[in-house]
Amino acid sequence: MKQRIITGVIAAVLFIGITLYGSWPFSLLILLLTGIGMFELLRMKRLELSFVGGIGFLLAVLIALPQDWMSSLEPFTKTDAIILAVLLLLVVTVVQKNTTDYNHISFVLFSAIYVGFGFFYLLETRILEGGVQLLFLILFMLWATDSGAYFVGKSIGKRKLWPVISPNKTIEGAVGGIFFSLVVGLISYFTHFVDMSLSNILLISIIVGIFGQIGDLAESAFKRIYDVKDSGTLLPGHGGILDRLDSALFVFPLLHVLHLIG
Repeated sequence: MKQRIITGVIAAVLFIGITLYGSWPFSLLILLLTGIGMFELLRMKRLELSFVGGIGFLLAVLIALPQDWMSSLEPFTKTDAIILAVLLLLVVTVVQKNTTDYNHISFVLFSAIYVGFGFFYLLETRILEGGVQLLFLILFMLWATDSGAYFVGKSIGKRKLWPVISPNKTIEGAVGGIFFSLVVGLISYFTHFVDMSLSNILLISIIVGIFGQIGDLAESAFKRIYDVKDSGTLLPGHGGILDRLDSALFVFPLLHVLHLIG
């Protein structure tokens, strides 16, 4: 627990400081996290040192590039990058005589899109007007959801939520997580932390509370399939980057796609 606390404090101070500063240091941080997150997924599949893994790694980082950085590559777009990656991976299956199969290709493409766009939309949130407050609000909601689910589940949790994927999570804990997310949303509204209507904040709170937990379960499913305890070891006591940001990688793209932010 001591190691977990120390790691959490150091990581939080660095992340908060760079996020508040913004500009290119924040963009570089996001690209670094994208690379690490992609590497963690590739290592689960034992593709981290393969040619197809390298294509996926580059694709994830390219997808996560800030839009103003991407403009320097015009007319090349992220859609072009995804199509090119698909074609290159198909070429690899031919050259390697099916040593690399469609299972590998699917995993690499899925992972690159999941990690790349997850971090991209986190970055996009930061550059919005009032984006710093909005970014931290969503992160506070996610942390409150995680903590609320844990403590409520420990206290009164009896009915298992999804034991095949995560045996310790309970239905009571899941409801508690949503409740705590709503509490954070209400506090932010009455303290004018963000300039947003009450209905919009409540809607975002519910979505974050529900889908933040689904994002966590989705990453747990990955680890179950590939029989690993943590996605990585970068953060002692916490695991890897995906272990800490799995909910965020699910929630930020969803909120943008639903046009609730952005």
